[in-house]
Amino acid sequence: MRDADLRWRARWFSLATIVVLGVGGWASAAQSQEGAAKAPPTVVFMTDFGVMDDSVALCKGVMYSIAPELRIVDLTHEVTPFSILDGSRFLYGATPYFPAGTVFVAVIDPGVGSTRKAVVVKSGRGQYFVLPDNGLLTLVQDRDGIEAAREITNREWMIGEALSSTFHGRDIFSPVGARIAHGEDWTKIGPEVKANALVRLEVRAARLDDRGLSGEVIATDGPFGNLVTDISGEDFLKLGYGRGQNVHVTLGKNEISIPFVRTFSDVSLKKPLLYIDSRGHVGLAVNQGSFAVVYGVKPPVKIVISRAGK
Repeated sequence: MRDADLRWRARWFSLATIVVLGVGGWASAAQSQEGAAKAPPTVVFMTDFGVMDDSVALCKGVMYSIAPELRIVDLTHEVTPFSILDGSRFLYGATPYFPAGTVFVAVIDPGVGSTRKAVVVKSGRGQYFVLPDNGLLTLVQDRDGIEAAREITNREWMIGEALSSTFHGRDIFSPVGARIAHGEDWTKIGPEVKANALVRLEVRAARLDDRGLSGEVIATDGPFGNLVTDISGEDFLKLGYGRGQNVHVTLGKNEISIPFVRTFSDVSLKKPLLYIDSRGHVGLAVNQGSFAVVYGVKPPVKIVISRAGK
């Protein structure tokens, strides 16, 4: 009798455990789905305003006033002033890491107040870009394609009765970006613009020939002074170099020999190196130093990398 009682208790305990675990798992899944459903809309904000004054904060204030639930991610506000190419490069590097539906507000706008258009573009990845029509989207367009584009002409989507002629980041791009992220119908902002009518940058691709690779140093990597080039790691490997080998590089008028390595610490402190950076392009650095300072390089600068053995 006692054995039967023990077996009954064991079965009851097992059944109760299964029920509890099942209910717990269902509740956890439900909470996860609810959390995903309530994830705040995201605006990724990029400018060349810097952070010395209140310009960035004013733009964010406009966006939060329209959509308090927004999550605003600062991509950078330290784009080289007036450098549309730099801005295009940052957008190209960042967009793969954000989901469809993300709104990018990008204000590098040396032509503010002129006849240049203000536009919203939806990419083939389903992301929205609110920006001046000045070539900022060139690199993203080439990789992701464009689904649709519209000019911003609807004054109801802007702020202020008298728009500033020099601060469209606050008066046009910020409110439009916030409204789109908030879920309003973006097709109401103005007339359609054909993708092939958007302004494009003249981007020259690196050239591979019998002598080697010819390209350009297009930027430095933040505060570290590493050189960023337009030469892909894939093309560089076609030159025949293996890790540990010295690479013959011509930077402007200067010729140097630099070891090709995996990471900075593969060379001694303050020594130069050539590597493939986190975005898949050839970079030049000095271990715990600034390549730009040591070698006196200020982009843009032509770079030529010779084939191995030549």
